[in-house]
Amino acid sequence: MEIKDIENLANLSRIELSEDEKNELLDEMDSVLGFVDQIQDVKIEDLKTEAGELRNIMREDNNPYVGGEFTDEILAEAPDTQDGFVKVKKIL
Repeated sequence: MEIKDIENLANLSRIELSEDEKNELLDEMDSVLGFVDQIQDVKIEDLKTEAGELRNIMREDNNPYVGGEFTDEILAEAPDTQDGFVKVKKIL
């Protein structure tokens, strides 16, 4: 990996990086990619991949509700609504 790769990733991520940050990330990426190489070298042919006899058992949905059937009741319980949606405070 080279600095131009870090710059390309930063561009795709829409983040600005200083030269020091680019160099620091270059060092970190080399170690991360080295770790990924180690993981890829693990032999998994002999590993058991089945979950055993435990399975999720889902009931048959014989009476599915109609979409929007409860919308009015839900919106009536909400403290604030807008255009048919529950309105919440902005968190970011």
